[in-house]
Amino acid sequence: MEAFPIQELALPIALGGHDIIGQARTGTGKTLAFGAALLQRIEHGNREPRALVVAPTRELALQVTDDLLVAGGKLGTRVLSVYGGRAYEPQIEALREGVDVVVGTPGRLLDLVKQKYLDLSKVGVLVLDEADRMLDLGFLPDIERIIDRIPAQRQTMLFSATMPGEIAALSRRYLTRPTNVRAESHTESDATPQVVQHVFQAHQMDKPEMLARLLQAEGRGLTMVFCQTKRACDRVAADLAQRGFDAAAVHGDLGQSQRERALRAFRNGKISVLVATDVAARGLDVDDVTHVVNYECPDSADTYVHRIGRTGRAGKEGVAVTLVDWSDLPRWKLINGTLDLPFAALEETYSTSPHYFEALGIPEGTKGTLPADKRGGLAGLDAEELEDIGETGKVRSHDRGRERERDRDHDRERPRPRRRKRNRTRTRAGQPVEAGAAESETAADDNVVDAVATERKRSRPRRRTRAGKPAAAAGGTAEASQTA
Repeated sequence: MEAFPIQELALPIALGGHDIIGQARTGTGKTLAFGAALLQRIEHGNREPRALVVAPTRELALQVTDDLLVAGGKLGTRVLSVYGGRAYEPQIEALREGVDVVVGTPGRLLDLVKQKYLDLSKVGVLVLDEADRMLDLGFLPDIERIIDRIPAQRQTMLFSATMPGEIAALSRRYLTRPTNVRAESHTESDATPQVVQHVFQAHQMDKPEMLARLLQAEGRGLTMVFCQTKRACDRVAADLAQRGFDAAAVHGDLGQSQRERALRAFRNGKISVLVATDVAARGLDVDDVTHVVNYECPDSADTYVHRIGRTGRAGKEGVAVTLVDWSDLPRWKLINGTLDLPFAALEETYSTSPHYFEALGIPEGTKGTLPADKRGGLAGLDAEELEDIGETGKVRSHDRGRERERDRDHDRERPRPRRRKRNRTRTRAGQPVEAGAAESETAADDNVVDAVATERKRSRPRRRTRAGKPAAAAGGTAEASQTA
């Protein structure tokens, strides 16, 4: 087994205890480049962790943890992953028993430090993995707070696929005389060279049909479909399931157990299509991903590189297909120019276009619904157990929406109480009126009631006074004056 270029360049430097800035494309073995050196340099068997790996996403933290456990299996290395969405208690209990390496996301790491469950005072090796992604997610202030709690005498390794100015400034501040390692030449394109790229100008309403036909291409294995929004992920996954494909969604509104179940099902081949937002575009290392589909145009060149980097990993070949809507053409032109790609002029493409079938190896006559004889070949998402992890995160947004919809449906089905009719008794000149007369003479009754009320008002006795005294007390004086 041959080492990747980043491993050949970084391992000797890392084993010597020097700080490193490693830059290489995604899928070229950066994890093992720092992992092997980290496991060799730390002391094992202590209560406080001796190494800390900071990752931007939960999926990457899990991936790094798995790789370190495999690499450090014979050493008996205790590796703990800490990230949001899972219950605190198992993580706290593991820290109390003692760990050698902690891999975590910035938020959960800071929470455990502030609650004094995680002690970073003995950390001798710090790794910042996918640093540019942490910049994109706004984690740099948290990273600085974490670094301030680690001894200044340490080895720091920073790995990233790209090197924006903020990351370069971070390395100058926290790394000591680092060695820069770049695993490819500066003239080489940032886009993964072993991935065959296709870009089509597509209509938004035709994309579901185009995707369904693409998924029936010859040689198509595990496939990742990227969308810009969580709602689009749910919509695309549901549409594919209705067309007969084994698909599941992964995005930020899913509970952590649901995200992990979908990823396990995808890794284990129980589903063949994973529809995801960019939360899965970093650090997700799945073997045999043959196709990546940008269902919606990515927002930047870096995002495009990391998305298509989910295929063509470890030297294997892959296929990347990008569907660009008319409204996204200006954005794509910027991406194309930044990466120096040959897709400046896009061909207008539909699900029935012959060149679309030919370019992707789609059999002639393929329709947008999977034939019945090709369905049911995989176990499906439900075959993967949903783990109870004591989630601390939010409930899936569209689950809440479904609950509200069920409540509305229940309200619609519930019989409404009838209004009780008030029995009004109509009167005429102070006497009740029979119902028949009341119905036939409504207008006349109203006039009569008004007349009766006016008459009562007039017939009310009036109290006369004279000089502040009742007129009756004056006796005949009042009558005399009236006669006069």
